[in-house]
Amino acid sequence: MRILTIFFLIGFLAIQSCKSKKETDKQEPQTEYKLFGAKLSENQAVSKEEIYKSYSTLKIGDTLNVKFTSTINEVCSKKGCWMKLPLTENEKVMVRFKDYGFFMPLDSQGKEVIVEGKAFVKVTPVDELRHYAEDAGKSKEEIEKITEPKKEMAFLAHGVLLK
Repeated sequence: MRILTIFFLIGFLAIQSCKSKKETDKQEPQTEYKLFGAKLSENQAVSKEEIYKSYSTLKIGDTLNVKFTSTINEVCSKKGCWMKLPLTENEKVMVRFKDYGFFMPLDSQGKEVIVEGKAFVKVTPVDELRHYAEDAGKSKEEIEKITEPKKEMAFLAHGVLLK
């Protein structure tokens, strides 16, 4: 009889611990991210609007170490070697990856990301602008219309979390 009571007690405790685990899982939903590049957390990422304000204070040659969230507007259609993230309705930042060390999935357009790295402003030469336009799948006519360098916001990411 005593052994039966012990087995009953062990079984009861096992069932209770399973219930507690399931209830805990339900109460703490985790956001799933896939990591690209250096390890980073989702903590303390600022909004794209805050980063846009920071860019307005940067001059060519200045850098700012930041982590922010946005949604991928465009990704390199050949390798995933760059992406564009909107900061406002009209302004996007070109994101490249440190040491060409990782790439984004080609189907990641429209997905949320957290990027961490260096924000800066630069003048992009015509040949580089044309290369990016080609990577983006632009027509030959659109590419030929690119005739002037462009001052733009840029970002060198050492890590990306893709939602």
